[in-house]
Amino acid sequence: MLAEPSSVPSPPPAADGRRTDGGREAFFDNAKLLALVLVVCGHFWEPLARQSGHRAVHAAYLLVYAFHMPVFVFVSGWFSRSFTGRPQQLNRLIGGVLVPYLLWTTLLGGYTARLDGRPFALDLLTPAWVTWFLLSLFLWRLSAPLWRQLRAPVTVAVAVSLLAGALPLTPQLSIGRTLQFLPFFVAGLTLDRDRVLALRGNRTLRAVAVPLFALAAVAAYWAAPRLDAVWLYRSASAAGLHSGYLRWAALSLAVNLAGALLGTAFLALTPTRRGWFTALGAAGMSAFLLHPFVQLALVHRGAYTGAFLTSAAGQLALTAGAAALALLLSAPPVARLLRPLLAPRLGWLLRN
Repeated sequence: MLAEPSSVPSPPPAADGRRTDGGREAFFDNAKLLALVLVVCGHFWEPLARQSGHRAVHAAYLLVYAFHMPVFVFVSGWFSRSFTGRPQQLNRLIGGVLVPYLLWTTLLGGYTARLDGRPFALDLLTPAWVTWFLLSLFLWRLSAPLWRQLRAPVTVAVAVSLLAGALPLTPQLSIGRTLQFLPFFVAGLTLDRDRVLALRGNRTLRAVAVPLFALAAVAAYWAAPRLDAVWLYRSASAAGLHSGYLRWAALSLAVNLAGALLGTAFLALTPTRRGWFTALGAAGMSAFLLHPFVQLALVHRGAYTGAFLTSAAGQLALTAGAAALALLLSAPPVARLLRPLLAPRLGWLLRN
């Protein structure tokens, strides 16, 4: 989700706001924003999805979780295509990804501890909820030059993700998600550029996308009382899910295939032109990191056990409010206000 700009200035966008040079394109910022809205909605649905009696919310939660992070990770791979490990790029990676991870893990961990009324024990190796993405992105991007050297990088990445099921995965270093989401990052990083850009506004894909999502929604509604959402988190090994390895591998492949198909359909439906919302996608990290504070406050105030949010009207209002919050917190003024926590200046620490 966090896009590191290239150290080489990019040409200006075309009249429709799209790039023709492989640099930053409105299409991908639009995709980031839409996926971000789904991330925020999914997190606000989560307490209801875990309760019985909310099958529709649970189904929506499963549907969104099947593809929204694969899209985020794929787009992150796309924006990492220029990363070669040059000193300036490493400085931006440290200042724009690693240090924010350390800061927000501390802030979110301390906030959660305070709400729970327990002492705060700082553990920088274990991400605090959403901060796993920053740590994984740091590791993925560092590995980018390696994947470009392979003849079949996506195939190798899939093999690595499947091997993760045999490992004793722990929460430290977000290793489970780092390995299991790896194929999507490598796909964004290495797939043929023209084929990726061909997804933009493709009429055939758009025609297929709508019925595909309708079918997926029906499948999610059927699966809601049968499927544990933890399979979609991609953080646990076979042992962690109390499953045999072969079953784990088969289900993991199915989940990744569903994520790839739905993610492709999602990108086909994503607007290609630059609009008022495009800048929100570019500044979306502020919303990604801030919205958990609001959601946790609602949980700890007992909002999810009240009569309003357990009603259909309340759930629609919750969804609309979550989407509005995502847009509000993605506004460039919010990102500028939070710049010291999102991209702190580290000239005192780093060379160049």
